[in-house]
Amino acid sequence: MTRRLPTAAIAVLAITVAACTPRTQPTTTTAPTTGTTTAATSATSATAAADSARRVAEANARAEAEARARREAAAAETARRESEARAAAAAAAAVTAARNTMATVIYFDFDRSDLLDASRAALDAKIPILRANPAIRIRISGHADERGSDAYNVALGQRRAAAAKRYLVDAGIAENRIDVVSFGEERPVMMGSTEEAWSKNRRDEFEIIVGGETIRVP
Repeated sequence: MTRRLPTAAIAVLAITVAACTPRTQPTTTTAPTTGTTTAATSATSATAAADSARRVAEANARAEAEARARREAAAAETARRESEARAAAAAAAAVTAARNTMATVIYFDFDRSDLLDASRAALDAKIPILRANPAIRIRISGHADERGSDAYNVALGQRRAAAAKRYLVDAGIAENRIDVVSFGEERPVMMGSTEEAWSKNRRDEFEIIVGGETIRVP
């Protein structure tokens, strides 16, 4: 005959079994992330590298632009200085040429004081310079070769200087800007009793006596 346990005992036994039975934790499924993380990291690295390369390229471009600007500025400065130097040299050469023109000697035939064609051309070249420089005063000195007496040659030199002055005055140069003097045969430029020496000694010389410090080139 089977004995039945009381209901209360069965309940206690069920509670005891339940308490002793380990509870199973619910399983949570996590999706794999390794591939996604690697891709994100690679994308971030690529972006950073691209940004770095862009910054480097921009820095190089700026450096090259600055270097180019410096080269262009240096070239422009060199060109400016060279231009100024050329202009200064040209101006100095023009002044020298003007001085040489004013100092150009004219010559005469034997025992004559009338102007030769070449002498007129030389005087014509002086006129623009005298007009452009109203402060300039000149002295014309007449000379003769050794033939003839001292007195005669002094008078001849005076006529020669006066002939050149008259030509300039007729061209509009104020008379008080031109002095004349004669040295006769006292100051030969070539010694000797030859036609070559005599032809060089029959002359008028020109000298700036006032205002020659600066000459304006016409």
